[in-house]
Amino acid sequence: MTEQRNGAGGRGFKTRVLLPFIAAAIVILAAAAVWWFTQDGGNAGQEPGRIAEQPNDQTDEGTDGNAGETPQEPDEGAGGEEDSAAEPGEDQPYDPDKDVTQEELDATYDIVITNGRVINPETGLDRKGLNIGITGKTIGVITSHPLKGSQVIDAAGLVVAPGFIDNLSYDPNALGVWTKIADGVTTNIAMHGGTTNPKVWLDHYEREHPPVHFGASFFVMQARNSLGIGRYDAATPAQIEKLKEMAERALNDGALGISFSLEYAPGTDSNEVLALAKLAAEYNVPVYFHGRYSDVEEPGTETDTMEEIIGYARETGAAVHIDHINSTGGTFDMKRALQMIEEARAEGLDVTACTYAYDFWGTYLNSARFDKGWQERFRIGYDDLQIAGTSERLTAETFAKYRKEGKLAVAYAIPPESVIEAFKSPYVMIGSDAILEPGNNNHPRASGNFARAIGMYVRELEVVPLIDMIDKLSTMPAKRLEKQVPALRKKGRIAKGMDADIVIFDFATIADQATVERPDLPSKGIEYVLVEGQVVLENGVVNKKVRPGRGIRSEFVRVSESAGTMHWDGAEYPLVAFRDARYFDLTALTERGFGLAWDGVTHTYTVSEGSSAADGPAAGSKPGVMPEKGVLMLERGYRAAGPGGAETELVSIGSRVFAPLSFLTQLGYHVSDEGDVITVER
Repeated sequence: MTEQRNGAGGRGFKTRVLLPFIAAAIVILAAAAVWWFTQDGGNAGQEPGRIAEQPNDQTDEGTDGNAGETPQEPDEGAGGEEDSAAEPGEDQPYDPDKDVTQEELDATYDIVITNGRVINPETGLDRKGLNIGITGKTIGVITSHPLKGSQVIDAAGLVVAPGFIDNLSYDPNALGVWTKIADGVTTNIAMHGGTTNPKVWLDHYEREHPPVHFGASFFVMQARNSLGIGRYDAATPAQIEKLKEMAERALNDGALGISFSLEYAPGTDSNEVLALAKLAAEYNVPVYFHGRYSDVEEPGTETDTMEEIIGYARETGAAVHIDHINSTGGTFDMKRALQMIEEARAEGLDVTACTYAYDFWGTYLNSARFDKGWQERFRIGYDDLQIAGTSERLTAETFAKYRKEGKLAVAYAIPPESVIEAFKSPYVMIGSDAILEPGNNNHPRASGNFARAIGMYVRELEVVPLIDMIDKLSTMPAKRLEKQVPALRKKGRIAKGMDADIVIFDFATIADQATVERPDLPSKGIEYVLVEGQVVLENGVVNKKVRPGRGIRSEFVRVSESAGTMHWDGAEYPLVAFRDARYFDLTALTERGFGLAWDGVTHTYTVSEGSSAADGPAAGSKPGVMPEKGVLMLERGYRAAGPGGAETELVSIGSRVFAPLSFLTQLGYHVSDEGDVITVER
């Protein structure tokens, strides 16, 4: 008798004699399996007593939110996420259900967005099958559980993301705002350009009621023009002082930062820039730079541009942002430009950049950008220029004619690989550098930049994952400006308590349609846009009757009066109030037996047991003295980290650094509140 050894429980014996024994063995094995599954073996990987979750086609706890999917879905390119459970000890994926209350589940919302793939880069959330409840202008809940709503938007098969923030746009004119909406933009910020009088500027657009939110920088080039400073002239010392006065007034009236266009005003020298950059550092607002050079030929190269801008950050401590690095700063040497940003950040400097999703730029022919030598600088000829809104390529004769007329032209002058490299950088966000003007007078980036970023560079070219691109389109621009612009702290995120500025799109079809000839064509694949909880675009069609946009302003807090006194081991320390919390001078810790060590790269104080003097920004602080009234209270990104995982954000007041009282609780102290008197005890 021959046996076929195939390991199948005895199958393969070619005799009927053994069949009864085989049947009995199967029964025994089955019983054993049932017993094992009901014991610990059947709960492998689960906590004792945990009830298995109901399948809901999106995720199991402990996965990335895409259970059942392949590691990379074919229709998502680099946007597909890995489907693997976290290893023990690793951070678990964010679960929006963990903080949901029964009251929230029972509520009836104004709008419910159902069954969408919700992406929130700030928390790493990327999960299908989620529902969002919106009340008024605010996101009330995000959950996998069903919700009730007066209006329901079915987002099955669609991506639900924070509304896009265009931080490199221009004034929100009545035409261009609608193609912005169709491109998923909910906040339009004029940081390339802007105004010298934000109070008047904001009042004007608030009367216009655009559908998008809007804000602006203090635009130095416009200020120079108002003072009669020629584009090729340097400002005099008296004019620089006037520019500083104008800029400071603008910041206190709502300007979001300061912007320079060095290439368009070549006479701007370092004395002028340094004076205004120091002011920006004092107010902790960023300085946006259109660089001076866009070429690789001496006497001025793109490397020189990067060195100049980063040098201003190094010399003044100001945060700096490099506008459209794909067309100015890194056009022909992007890898080196990005390396310079990385090196600067490694020093502790606050340097970022943005790009747009096109490999051709556009500007006015009568600008300094087309001064003598432009062909050599940009490595192009007349035929590489095309008049916006037309099919006309230029010749020497038409160039001279249109330059006198100041026509807008696009220039096919950006290596495609430079745009790709810029998208890969974690320090580069997205900005359009355009808004559509009457007469189709603009580059197609005015209408299609954001859809193109996703459609081409995520879906088609798979340059970055979708969640990373959403970060560049939404969250990063908000964080770039939010320190002194509180309104932006609630934008660029999909989370409970955030503003309901939301874009809903079809990842499979989202794309730009605008062309040089027709820059007014709206993007496709964007199905819904909500601004402050109001539907401004529905089924791909804008509703021009809905205009919920509002002005976005800088806001500065200054020391007013004492917020009470902290008593600690017989010593008294004054407290200050900042954004609904009370703060104490961090150096009080050094008098109570703690050491403070400053890290200038991470901008973090390490608090440790053992007496020592504080260094860094807090050096020489007098914790028992009340700060002078009227001094700015600023969030500069400073942090404190102490024993046992204690961690907090700090506030700067002049040269002093303050921490919230809650930090003492984290350090193991009992803090009793008796109104104006705070007592600290072990």
